[in-house]
Amino acid sequence: MKLTYEGIRRDGEQWAAAGISLPSYDPEETSARAVQAPVWVHFGIGNIFRIFIAGIADGLMEAGLMDRGMTCAETFDPDIVDRIYVPYDCLGLNVILNPDGTRDLRVCGAMAEAVKANPEENASWERLKEVFRSPSLQMVSFTITEKGYELRTPGGDFLPFAKADIENGPDRGRGAMAVAAAMLWERFQAGGTPIALVSMDNCANNGKLLKAAVGTVAQAWLARGYVNREFIAWLEDEDKVAFDSTMIDKITPRPSPDVARDLENLGVEDMRPVITGKRTYIAPFANAEKPQYLVIEDRFPNGRPPLEKGFGVYLGNFETVCKCERMKVTALLNPAHTAVGPLGVVLGQERFADMLRDIPAAYRMVRHVIEDEGMPVVEDPGILSPRAFADEVFERFTNLYLGDTNLRLATDASQGLGVRFGETIRAWVSREGSAAGLTAIPLGIAGFFRYMMGVDDAGNAYELAPDPLAEEIHAALSSVRLGEPDSLKDQLRPYLSNPALFRTDLYAAGLGKKIEEMLREMIAEKGAARKTIEKYNPA
Repeated sequence: MKLTYEGIRRDGEQWAAAGISLPSYDPEETSARAVQAPVWVHFGIGNIFRIFIAGIADGLMEAGLMDRGMTCAETFDPDIVDRIYVPYDCLGLNVILNPDGTRDLRVCGAMAEAVKANPEENASWERLKEVFRSPSLQMVSFTITEKGYELRTPGGDFLPFAKADIENGPDRGRGAMAVAAAMLWERFQAGGTPIALVSMDNCANNGKLLKAAVGTVAQAWLARGYVNREFIAWLEDEDKVAFDSTMIDKITPRPSPDVARDLENLGVEDMRPVITGKRTYIAPFANAEKPQYLVIEDRFPNGRPPLEKGFGVYLGNFETVCKCERMKVTALLNPAHTAVGPLGVVLGQERFADMLRDIPAAYRMVRHVIEDEGMPVVEDPGILSPRAFADEVFERFTNLYLGDTNLRLATDASQGLGVRFGETIRAWVSREGSAAGLTAIPLGIAGFFRYMMGVDDAGNAYELAPDPLAEEIHAALSSVRLGEPDSLKDQLRPYLSNPALFRTDLYAAGLGKKIEEMLREMIAEKGAARKTIEKYNPA
């Protein structure tokens, strides 16, 4: 069986016999409608998009609530288009990994076309302009990770690529924010039909972050004469261009080679994952847990699909979205991942759930992060219960069939330190005058820097996951050595005192010295990281 239009049309009985459901709609027809009159564009077309966002659209199409697919745009890694989209007619195979070991398998036909959002790819670039000029386009969503919105270094200077995007203007923008600004400039020049831009990344106030980043590029282009003041006014008019915030939640590991093997054993051809030149881990299928949450700020000046009818989708105002986002990202899920996942690499544990089963102190640390340090400062968002959400999180974390890896959880971890730890630390400072009473969160921060040393608890070197600050932090810690706790002096101070990294000065918050001491304990000898976790998370 081939995952192509022809393959699912010709071999429908074989797909059904393999237990793989197919769309009841015709993906070729719905894709043709999207090409002719696009409604929804998405930037960042990796794993979570394929199984979550495109999955929502697929569900709406299956129910007859949408009649066309999505335009899929990739700014970071064009290899994805060539290797995962084009050979499979933009079809995907979604694999839900249930806690009882069963799997739900479905072909997703909601991805209508894939374009490389790169001015050097002339045909794709012109197609993207055509899409944005279309009055039918209602929404543009993003899953580009936290680093996709960063234009500046922690010191405040423009990153080299951002500086080049600003100097080169709309016709040669490469970064996601420059591409978005360039496409909005196209839309403005074509009549300025209203549009909603919806960030679906794990960032606090992600819609405002998107607006600020796009606005920064646009203002810099104005200063250089690339755009006019009327465009800036249109961009800042929320009745014309809405930048909606969201809370998104679905644990989506890298595609599993085991799942690929099982799919091929069922008869589906060419399912093996690939690793692109930019270290993107992706496959013709995506695998994830079933639970999912997407809370969206409901501002769509040109209309929208019936998103509220999608599985796991909630609509609300900005305040509600912010409460849900703080509940999940700053307290009840992401902080536990970031506190314990990098430490798992240090402990030599490949998979997160296996670690929680095999190392009870790691599981207790997860519970301390959530129950003792996150939950007390959570504000109830109303539409989701923090208590019920937390209870489900513990069930999700221990799903042994999910296969989520600690190395994935360490990917780009530096970009989430502020939102995942800083916000809760600031809440405790506001409440108690100091965050010195916290234990699990500072232990997780110490664990992040222990991970960045690149040496595990047994003294073996490992390769760090991709992270914009990995090289810099690893170099800064080069003089810190396992077995020599006194080798840690002031190497952490530039980071722990940096509000750009943690959204607060951790020394002023009462945690800087505690984190330093915890790291010294973790490097005291081989095996010290595990001993330190057990010390601070006793039975």
